[in-house]
Amino acid sequence: MNKLKESWKEDGLQGAVSVSRRGFLVTTSTLGAGLALGMTTRPVASLSMPSDEVNAWVHIATDDTVTIRIARSEMGQGTLTGLAQLVAEELDCNWGKVTYEFPPPGRNLARGRVWGDYSTGGSYGLRGSQLYMREGGAAAKIMLLQAAADQWGVAASTCSAIDSVITHRPSGRTTTYGAVAASAAALPVPTKVNLRDPADWRVAGKPLKRLDTADKLTGKVIYGADINLPNMLCASIVDCPVLGGKLVSFDESVIENMPGVKSAIEVTTDEGTNGVAVVADTWWQAHSALKKLPIRWDLGPNAEFDDQKVSALLREGLTAKKAFKGNWNGDFEGALSNAATTVESIYKYPSQNHAPMEPMNATALFTEDRCEVWCPTQSGEAALAAVASASGLPLGQCEVHKTMLGGGFGRRLRSDFVHQAVKIAQKFPGTPVKLQWCREEDQKKGHFHPTTMAKMRGTLDEKGNLTGLHMRISGQSILAGIMPQALGGGPDYGQFQGVIKKGLNQDEHSICYDIPNLLVDHAMRNPPIRPGYWRGVNINQNTIYMECFLEEMAHAAGRDPLEFRLALMKSHPQSAAVLRAVADQGGWGNEDGFGRGLAVLHAFGSYVAACAEVSVDEEGRLNMHRIVAATDCGTAVNPQQIEAQVQGSFVYGLSAALYSQSTLKNGEMQEDNFHSYPSMKIASMPKVEVIVMPSGGFYGGVGEPTIGVAAPAVLNAIFAATGKRVRQLPLRDQSLRA
Repeated sequence: MNKLKESWKEDGLQGAVSVSRRGFLVTTSTLGAGLALGMTTRPVASLSMPSDEVNAWVHIATDDTVTIRIARSEMGQGTLTGLAQLVAEELDCNWGKVTYEFPPPGRNLARGRVWGDYSTGGSYGLRGSQLYMREGGAAAKIMLLQAAADQWGVAASTCSAIDSVITHRPSGRTTTYGAVAASAAALPVPTKVNLRDPADWRVAGKPLKRLDTADKLTGKVIYGADINLPNMLCASIVDCPVLGGKLVSFDESVIENMPGVKSAIEVTTDEGTNGVAVVADTWWQAHSALKKLPIRWDLGPNAEFDDQKVSALLREGLTAKKAFKGNWNGDFEGALSNAATTVESIYKYPSQNHAPMEPMNATALFTEDRCEVWCPTQSGEAALAAVASASGLPLGQCEVHKTMLGGGFGRRLRSDFVHQAVKIAQKFPGTPVKLQWCREEDQKKGHFHPTTMAKMRGTLDEKGNLTGLHMRISGQSILAGIMPQALGGGPDYGQFQGVIKKGLNQDEHSICYDIPNLLVDHAMRNPPIRPGYWRGVNINQNTIYMECFLEEMAHAAGRDPLEFRLALMKSHPQSAAVLRAVADQGGWGNEDGFGRGLAVLHAFGSYVAACAEVSVDEEGRLNMHRIVAATDCGTAVNPQQIEAQVQGSFVYGLSAALYSQSTLKNGEMQEDNFHSYPSMKIASMPKVEVIVMPSGGFYGGVGEPTIGVAAPAVLNAIFAATGKRVRQLPLRDQSLRA
């Protein structure tokens, strides 16, 4: 709460930033997942810079408009509305007069990071901010009550407030928040507050409409691609098509007389490679010239890599002696030697692009003593670090203005496009330059979901009980690709999301089964493909491996897959509860001609499950009729948003299962637009029935967990419908008939 004592001051940033410049730049720009936001026009919730804020989180105007400051990014998931509800709940303000704004990351550093962590990923935006933002709202209410009491010469304990109206109970006198806000701002911020029990919530916990929907529907919201500053130039860029290649030369003379063209320039990327950008009056002029620009690349040694070599690399890891352990107990080899029945299967998960609707973009304005960037980012402080690194200016002379995001999915945790924009803008000091990646560049030069294989081995006794299981994962580590120094030659525990040993670094992703003689390990194999944090991250493949193979084991044992799972979940009641809920509502056990499949997962702090209902016609065409999904996220801040997020998760998860694959040929990704990298269409999307069943006592994630159960539930349903096991994605190129 001491952070709330900071006031909004127009002091310079230099000298106020306590964190070391080098440490900040390395941590934020490399990892891109630890840290903020800002913009200058009302459609994106502009920063008003008031001098009479009540505290860092709350500003109240004389007309009772309450502006709540949101540090987390909003990319369609509803985080800003949920956080605003929590603040408004403790503040007891009029929800009809609530709006929001995004404080910029430079200002955050100047104020000792008063707004905390700016990074929005890992379904952590709301749950990572809820406590201190609720405290901010509660503190503001105490200050407002005290200000009114001081004006009346009464004890604050005799005053109460609701809907932004303060009442002195003994006399019946009233005033408003707006009337006393300036006086409240001068009071000390309480260091200790009491928070309301969720059972008593009036604003939080309710399915309120989102604060940003209306402006999105009317087109008022400004995305990064919409930025249009006076005298702005535009740039299009291309990097080497093969990872690890480099620029040799380009012939600018070929395009120098094309309409609007200003220059073709070499651009150093944040990875140290060199790309080429063309700058022109308009983006289309720049892009048209770029396509005609003769460029010579040294493709380097990775030009020989293709999907076959990637598969061979991963397959070798399946039997390698050296591997990192993520979960273990008992003696699997002993169980193997004493097994009545053994089952072995190999699964594979492909590389996948994030494919947001809005390609990467950033607008930069550089001068010799200041650099500002407008961009859609999931981590404003990582973007700020990229601006400082690329410009060579101190952090205090840089700022990032965050726009709304046209999709993130983890891709905008990285700030490579911000680095590029600043490097280009340095060639045109005093003139804003908007860099816009084309769709093809976005598809082929992304940071891809890691590709992995898994060798699954299981053992049964004579009664059909599971006695042992070994999951050997072979494949990419994200951290090894983006921040290898963080590993120190050791394991990437993020690789084990959804199956990790409880108490081993990532409890919020721990396994939801008690399996005797268990071993889950990872043979790290890193092909020349940029890895990145892709929505859901490693639960996407790990849940397929575990949930599909457990069904294989159940069928080998001649047991019902639901009963087989529940027998292993006696110490995991919350996981068992969501699994039972989807089985009951999903019609598990019905003999109605549909194939049904189950999947359950504990990830991002939440407990989720799904039951898929499908059929497959004689030609092998898949029809997904219905999915029942249950989520226990502990505390439900906005049930409507939870339902929407779960439904959206299935759109993304099923797109990945059915269609998404980025294939490597001659070192270059082949899928370059939505014709070759499609997603779910409305006509193919099944009905998604959402069961929100919060058990209370914690805040779990919502946006990502249910992605993990989408694919395995459908794959298990396909087997139930056809008798065919599918162990490799995507489904679109496979026959679904046995």
